Amino acid sequence: MGQLIISVGREFGSGGRVIAETLAERFGIPVYDRHLITEIATKTGMSEEEVEKYNETPKSRLVSRRVRGYSNSIEDNIAEMQFDFIRKKAESGESFVVVGRCSEVKLKDFSSLVSLFITGDMDKKTERVMNIYELDRESAEDLIAEKDRKRKKYHNSHTDSEWGDVRLYDLTINSSKLGIDKTVDFLEGYIRARMDNNSQK
Repeated sequence: MGQLIISVGREFGSGGRVIAETLAERFGIPVYDRHLITEIATKTGMSEEEVEKYNETPKSRLVSRRVRGYSNSIEDNIAEMQFDFIRKKAESGESFVVVGRCSEVKLKDFSSLVSLFITGDMDKKTERVMNIYELDRESAEDLIAEKDRKRKKYHNSHTDSEWGDVRLYDLTINSSKLGIDKTVDFLEGYIRARMDNNSQK
C-alpha cells in the first residue's frame, strides 16, 4: 500500500471521531487526535490536561501578536506544533488518519490525502450528545453550538478558508443518513477506489 493520509473534519455530535478511529483500524494505520496532545505535552513539559485546555482552541486576538514569527499566544503555539507534527509525518511517507487540525488545508499538497467532512442532522447529533454526555436536550444543543463555533473560529483563524466549506473536502457526508457503521463502510469503499485510482497513475 502506498502512502494514505485521511483527514477527517467533523461537526460535533456527528460521530466524526469514531468514524476516523474505525477507518484507521480498517486500513491498519494510526490515528492522530489525542496522540497529538501526548506528543506536545512531552515536548513542552506541559501536562496533557494543560495541552487539552488549549487543544483546537481559537486564539484570542486581543492578546495574540507575532514577533519575528513567534506568537505570544499559547493556543497559537500549540496549534502550530500540531500542524508541524502532522506535516512531518506526511513528509516522512507515513500513512495515518488525522482528526481536525485544519489538516485538509495544511496537507492539501500531498497527493495521498483524502479529505472528508462529517456532518449530521441536528436531532441525531443532539441525541448522540445527550447519550454520551448524559445531558438534557437543551444542554446538548448548547454544547453542539459552542463546540462548532470554536472549531469554526479555530479553523478560520489558522487558514484562509472557511470551516465546513464543501470545496475544501473531497467528500462531505451526513452520517445520520446511513448511521455510523454504514457511513464507515461507504467511506472505506470510496477511499479504496481512490487508492486504486492513484496506483494506476
